Amino acid sequence: MPVPMSPTPASLLTIFGASGDLAQRMLLPSLYGLHRDGLLPPTLRILGTARSEFDDDAFRTSVADSIERFVPAADRDDAMVRGLLERVHYVPATLGDEASFATLGARVAELRNGGDVVYHLSTAPRFYGDICRGLGALQLAGAGTRVMLEKPIGHSLASANAINDSVAAVFDESRIFRVDHYLGKEGVQNLLALRFGNAMFEPLWNARHIQQVQITVAETVGVEGRGDYYDDYGAMRDMLQNHLLQLLCLVAMEPPSHFDPTAVRNEKIKVLRSLRPIGRNEVAAETVSGQYTAGAIDGQAVPGYLDELGRKSRTETFVAIRAQVDNWRWAGVPFYLRTGKRMPRRSTEIYLQLRQVPHSIFGVAPQPNALVIRLQPDERIELQLMSKTPGLDRSGLQLSPVELDLDMHEEFANVRRRLAYERLYLDAIEGNGTLFVRRDETESAWQWVDAIEEGWRAAGMAPKAYPAGTWGPSAAVTLTDRNGHGWRE
Repeated sequence: MPVPMSPTPASLLTIFGASGDLAQRMLLPSLYGLHRDGLLPPTLRILGTARSEFDDDAFRTSVADSIERFVPAADRDDAMVRGLLERVHYVPATLGDEASFATLGARVAELRNGGDVVYHLSTAPRFYGDICRGLGALQLAGAGTRVMLEKPIGHSLASANAINDSVAAVFDESRIFRVDHYLGKEGVQNLLALRFGNAMFEPLWNARHIQQVQITVAETVGVEGRGDYYDDYGAMRDMLQNHLLQLLCLVAMEPPSHFDPTAVRNEKIKVLRSLRPIGRNEVAAETVSGQYTAGAIDGQAVPGYLDELGRKSRTETFVAIRAQVDNWRWAGVPFYLRTGKRMPRRSTEIYLQLRQVPHSIFGVAPQPNALVIRLQPDERIELQLMSKTPGLDRSGLQLSPVELDLDMHEEFANVRRRLAYERLYLDAIEGNGTLFVRRDETESAWQWVDAIEEGWRAAGMAPKAYPAGTWGPSAAVTLTDRNGHGWRE
């Protein structure tokens, strides 16, 4: 059987929605970082497109402004900015306007110069199918092309299937790169290194030794002008369905045979398919939803969600779930998932608490060991151990908790911390799908989340109020307390 040929590095990156907020804040600064470090293919050209009526020069000015606003001054170099701008082009195009789309197609054909093309659809997902059909009609979606899709892929399993079907009618699965930008974060990739590059952890990474796992993604911000979008999705669809479930997969998956797209994603889908369903009979006991009211963050008064939205809503801004992975490795270990807006501090971390020692010789039970993997705002790994308290111990040896702390910023102080999209863009340009999400992952995650959403509706469960600046409704505390656990705060 012939060995499949590896994709060749792309000669053209085409960004749909190139004048949007994501492009300005993340995508263009990421491309600058790659260009500055000499990591982009020398022949790569960047073509932006959107409804905005820019020409090449106006878009280049916009790119330069984005770099000045979002790239630290210490990392900016005028010569490197000019070098990136020489790669940049722009064509305005509007879906439904065949003439403008044909002009875009002609520019794509010209700039690709016979090489591979990556199309990044940084637009609302409802446009994915139309964009792909337009590319297909212009014969610009065949071999040597691939497409990046931003989350969320749909609003439910049915809508995700519809979007995936519309894209799959033009691009085969091997050329579809679904983005979850968390997978491009250094700390998330370091989780894989921690698990599979160190012999000490794997023997303990199971239900025999681990008592509970907590995954928290906490934000201090509110909806920030995205009220209409957020009110349609909420914390469950916007954050938990993708980011938190992807982190759960990386924590819980079996060791892949290789670090390649098929092997890694095969193990992740096994975890998603092992999640115990939570339906209408379980949602009251296993889930909590909340919605923030007025409060204070860092001493500053902030309005409630309904005040920001300007209307009534039952959309959740907080969700906590007690999940179970029903397989040999994790049976009986609760995975507590929590995400919310207007939390006391910004934090993304994974907390694994080990079981107690089987017998304490010190009179009192020592605190259990724990491993904390912090992903943001700083990246660090802490191993929490028990140590002897200094002293003569005439009344018995005393123990105190201590931490072995690896601060990634301090340890690698001379290495620039890269934006997540630098990693993702580089992989997409080179055709490596390991850190992207496969269709069956997306749909399995939606199936699990849809059952919870349907359970909420059937039970008539409305989000519980919590003041901004707190860790969510009191019911979230009860969720862990009744199982003998407590949230790490």
